[in-house]
Order: sequence, then structure tokens, then C-alpha cells
Amino acid sequence: MEQHEVIKQIKKADRAIVEENFDTLIDIYTDDAILVIEPGRNAVGKDAIRKAFEAIAVYFKNGLQVSQRGIEVLESGNTALVLANTVISAPNMPEITRKATYVFNKDINGVWLCSIDNSYGHEIISKNV
Repeated sequence: MEQHEVIKQIKKADRAIVEENFDTLIDIYTDDAILVIEPGRNAVGKDAIRKAFEAIAVYFKNGLQVSQRGIEVLESGNTALVLANTVISAPNMPEITRKATYVFNKDINGVWLCSIDNSYGHEIISKNV
């Protein structure tokens, strides 16, 4: 079975994060995308997301590693909900697995772009309880 295009985009994004290739990374997002930087703090739009990833790279000593260990894509029309076990590590952080939630939308050219990037998943609501 051929891999879903959304999964290919996520793998491309993971590679771009690890390589700190922010030009490639930003092309995977919609213009008005939301990145959850940490629970309670978001970056909105490509410029803010790029700046956030640049700061994240420095914070993690330019050694952030990101991969997926289990991914499910639920597609309806031009929208896809992605549930993933996102594995993150860095020189200053031990490996952790987050239950991530992503939303992708298919653009007019048929390309899947990330509109919501929430690697924290449901963890973002724990502060609001």
C-alpha cells in the first residue's frame, strides 16, 4: 500500500527540523497555520512559525531529533486529522514520546499542507482544567 501524502509531508517536515532547513519546513505549512510551541503558547502564520523553529533549534542546542513511531491519518475531503506518536530528543533533553495531533488541508493544487501543528496533543488542555 502506498504511503499517504500527508505522512510523506510529515517525514519531510521531520527531516527539515533535524537539518534546520527552515525554508523547506515553512513550505509545508498553510499561510495561517498554528504551531503549538508549548501548552498555552502558539505561533500563528509562516513568519512566526519560522521564528519559533529557529528559537527552538537554539534552545535544543541545534540537535533536535524528531521522528514518528506510529501514525494514523483520518481523511475527509480536503481535511486530514493526524494522530501520531512523535518522538523527540536533543542533547539537553532525553527522548520523550508525545501523542501529537496535526491537521492538514489539501490546497487547490492537491498538496497537503499543515494548518495545525500540535505535537503536545491533549496535553495542551491540562492547563485549562
